[in-house]
Amino acid sequence: MPISADSLETALRAAFDPSHLEIIDASNGCGENYAVVIVSKVFEGKMTLARHRLVNELLKDEISQMHAFSQKTYTPQQWETLKVKEAAQ
Repeated sequence: MPISADSLETALRAAFDPSHLEIIDASNGCGENYAVVIVSKVFEGKMTLARHRLVNELLKDEISQMHAFSQKTYTPQQWETLKVKEAAQ
């Protein structure tokens, strides 16, 4: 059964209370290839690998049913810095 973006969103919002969340279905709706961007205070003080492990552990059942899954995880401060840099370009 394909994984839905809604089910990913529900799980990610409950676990990380993100200030920004993007879920991109790169599989044209078949639910086998997702990319997510998560901005959360939960990630403060954690290295990228630790953040990804948190997400992977939360979504381990869903990820096991996907062909591909990618993630970008940011703290609110990192996200604001990134947005400023993008706006300056």
